[in-house]
Amino acid sequence: MKFGKVVLAAFLGTLIALVINFFIKVGVVSSMISNMSKNMQTSTTVKPNSVLYMKLNYDIPDRTVDNPLGAIDFQSMESIDATGMNDILRNIEHAKADPNIKGIYMELSSIPTSTATLQEIRNKLIEFKESGKFIVTYGESYSQSAYYMASIADKIILNPEGALDLHGMASQIMFYKHLLDKLDVEMQIVRGPNNRFKSAVEPYFLDKMSEANREQMDKLLGTVWGQILQGISQSRNISVEQLNMIADNLETSFDANKALEYGLVDNLYYKDQVLDELKGLTGSNKSINAIGNANYAKSYKDKNVSKNEVAIIYASGQIFDGKGDETTAIYSENLSKTIRKARENENVKAVVLRVNSPGGSAVASAIIGRELDLTKEVKPVIVSMGNYAASGGYWISAKGDYIFADPTTLTGSIGVFGTFPNAKGFLNDKVGLTFDVAKTNENAEFPNFTEPLTEFQYSKLQESVVNTYDHFTKRVAEGRGLTQSYVDSIGQGRVWAGADAIGLGLVDQLGDMEDAIAYAVQKANLGNDYKVTEWPKQKDFFTRMMESMNNSGSDQLDAAMKQRLGAYYDYFKGLDNLQKNTGIQARLPFDMIIE
Repeated sequence: MKFGKVVLAAFLGTLIALVINFFIKVGVVSSMISNMSKNMQTSTTVKPNSVLYMKLNYDIPDRTVDNPLGAIDFQSMESIDATGMNDILRNIEHAKADPNIKGIYMELSSIPTSTATLQEIRNKLIEFKESGKFIVTYGESYSQSAYYMASIADKIILNPEGALDLHGMASQIMFYKHLLDKLDVEMQIVRGPNNRFKSAVEPYFLDKMSEANREQMDKLLGTVWGQILQGISQSRNISVEQLNMIADNLETSFDANKALEYGLVDNLYYKDQVLDELKGLTGSNKSINAIGNANYAKSYKDKNVSKNEVAIIYASGQIFDGKGDETTAIYSENLSKTIRKARENENVKAVVLRVNSPGGSAVASAIIGRELDLTKEVKPVIVSMGNYAASGGYWISAKGDYIFADPTTLTGSIGVFGTFPNAKGFLNDKVGLTFDVAKTNENAEFPNFTEPLTEFQYSKLQESVVNTYDHFTKRVAEGRGLTQSYVDSIGQGRVWAGADAIGLGLVDQLGDMEDAIAYAVQKANLGNDYKVTEWPKQKDFFTRMMESMNNSGSDQLDAAMKQRLGAYYDYFKGLDNLQKNTGIQARLPFDMIIE
């Protein structure tokens, strides 16, 4: 009898779980269908006297990802705008001449993206102002990133109870040494010769920055902060010295009236007053016709029918071996195939490689670099560096015909390292697991995270890292017309801002993606007979839908963690990377944003 009750209870429990799961999936599918119908809309009508509305409160990608589930917040089940920089720039350019667009209105509070992206969008907004149309921004509060963007506006409005957080730049690095000590895990480090600036490995064996790392961080922060101050100073006619005084004393970080007093903002208004302001600017007595980035991008089409293509190939994210989701990272097999297709396509007359990568696998970087070298032999390859083009990201860039970088691009980081965990102490003493092995050869179990490296194994790894660093510096020397010894002197893992890298010979010119496209057109002698295409090609709708369903679990978990943890998300990712950054790596030692 008891057995029957247990079986019945188990059956009912399973049935209830299946029913709940069914209704959850119905809800998700319903949201998908609704979102699919929105995504399938091919055009949007722009009403007269409209305002282009921007709320850039997300980490702005280089390219809009056409993902049926990518525009859904699974916590609120509401659609969100995650338009890429490519569409944002196109929108601003199109709005400049669109008779239905009266101006741009931006609601800004915090923009969790890197400075180079902010600079490119900000520069485009400065161009927009040449049209005579207005730019108005409003913030309940402004972070530094948001204010840097807002500072070009004709009118900057702050909530009377808000604040403007201007405090300077800092980069906080998390160190794992004491955590690993407590867990009894040893991270065995192999670095390239004299790679004293390759600080990606320092958190594993130090509890604070080395002098070399502090030196490069001070230089980087000073360069990037100088760019930000210069931009604000020019836009608001406030001296750099006074801006630094405001930052040092946190003058406006807790008092909206101080922001008004120092001329950082133009008005202290509540939202209803802001809307009244916009009504006056658009000549509306009723509601304001506002159109967001995602919808505005659907309101116009490129009518260019030229067969000559300038192919923008996006290389965004950390570099991994093999094949994977190319919207979130760079995989050697995926990107190599894309480059090969562009090379073999007779309509593609020039390639613009848009690099936004901190690096990663040295082998994958070499594979991708080979495909770019072959492409350069038959058509121009111009490099446009975004937020990052460092380490492996610089490896794939180094032999481009011409390299553009933003002033705050983080680049260089010419160095190599390897990490190999030894978890023997943790497994033996903390968990109670022991291991034994039978083998045919002396090093048959290599690599083995349950035992420390032998002297012989370490020496072989060191030899591999040295060789990889030699290949890296040789590639840079050949691509940039420099001596290998000079490349080593500015390499050794050191990261440079674009504004400094140009004087070192690592980049050719400061400029954005539009500058790179214009140069590619000139290099290929295309005149006005060309069109710009984006690679890799977006997959068809139903393929993307099925991939989204398969990937939605991990993607939404990551999105939920980012939303829940906020500023602490980077620490979580740092811990997550402990398990990923093993083997021979050519990777940037840190990430940096201006929040």
